[in-house]
Amino acid sequence: MSTFPYRLVATDLDGTLLRADESVSARTRDALTAATEAGAAHIVVTGRAVPWTRHILDDLGYEGIAVCGQGAQVYHAGEHRLLTSLTLDRQLAGLALSKIEAEVGPLALAASRDGLEGEVLVGPGYRTQEGPLPYVPYEDPAEIWSAPLTKLYVQHPTLSDDELTRIARETVGGLVDVVMAGPGIVEIVPLGLSKATGLSLAARRLGVKAAETIAFGDMPNDIPMFGWAARGVAMANAHEELKAVADEVTASNEKDGIAVVLERLLGA
Repeated sequence: MSTFPYRLVATDLDGTLLRADESVSARTRDALTAATEAGAAHIVVTGRAVPWTRHILDDLGYEGIAVCGQGAQVYHAGEHRLLTSLTLDRQLAGLALSKIEAEVGPLALAASRDGLEGEVLVGPGYRTQEGPLPYVPYEDPAEIWSAPLTKLYVQHPTLSDDELTRIARETVGGLVDVVMAGPGIVEIVPLGLSKATGLSLAARRLGVKAAETIAFGDMPNDIPMFGWAARGVAMANAHEELKAVADEVTASNEKDGIAVVLERLLGA
């Protein structure tokens, strides 16, 4: 077996490590195990906040550091504790929201509260995805602003995710960042925050450099992570914006795209 060329394997979750049913294939698990046995650390880097990530990490038997909430949270899975957490300035977020709505009309909203047990609040008209992820419906908009947040989720009744993201960035780019994290998932996060921010903090804790990192992803919010890592690998199912900046495109998440690359690098 050849020497594995990276000391850190960073993987997104949805559309990348996880299949549609939120499982990880045996082949991909084996490939990641082989990479760690060859001396690399595996780190999950996801847009999901900790409460929506923890059950997946526990199922994987993952005990290392994970980057959650678009880079806002660095989480120690083995110890079930937050190492760092960055919150969204609610005054700036409210201003940004009003400016976006002045351009495109009313938006449906959801919000992710800070903390290990932070609830996701979902407002009227916001379309949630089917699955086991818990959320709390609200009717009074004041509920959103009553506790610290990591992010806001916004949806428009007619604009596509790409259109909404573009207009929002053009409108409030100097106040907050706007990222597209998945189908129907457009988020308002703190200015300057990205997966690369959290990944660099986590890598520093592990004593690993960007030049020693390979990253896997599928959505535009993975672009900063690809820019930080030495090599960025997009899944076959990835958004075209990510494919355009990737060093390589592998098979889809349903066809073990991560394993395909790791096995090649391992000489398996």
